[in-house]
Amino acid sequence: MSEQQVVPENQLNIELTEEVADGTYANLAIITHSFAEFVIDFVNVMPNVPKSKVKARIVMTPQHAKRVMRALIDNVKRFESQYGNIKDQEMPAVPFNFGTPPAQA
Repeated sequence: MSEQQVVPENQLNIELTEEVADGTYANLAIITHSFAEFVIDFVNVMPNVPKSKVKARIVMTPQHAKRVMRALIDNVKRFESQYGNIKDQEMPAVPFNFGTPPAQA
């Protein structure tokens, strides 16, 4: 007799490809919105490089944006309870200067 896997009716099967599983690093998020949607552009800004590219753009409804905000708040609280407070830092001007001298050729 073969085993059958019982999957609850409300369970969502989500596939994560290898390419997406590696993730994309971003140190800047630019958030804009209209009446119907929120747009979050994730950017990787490098020191002393005046031009950066958007690495990912996420578009969502205002309702989903609010759910994401609540999930982030909850996760930051859990992170801080485990590892301590995350210190707020003043937002540096773009492009970021990481304290390194300007690049020269």
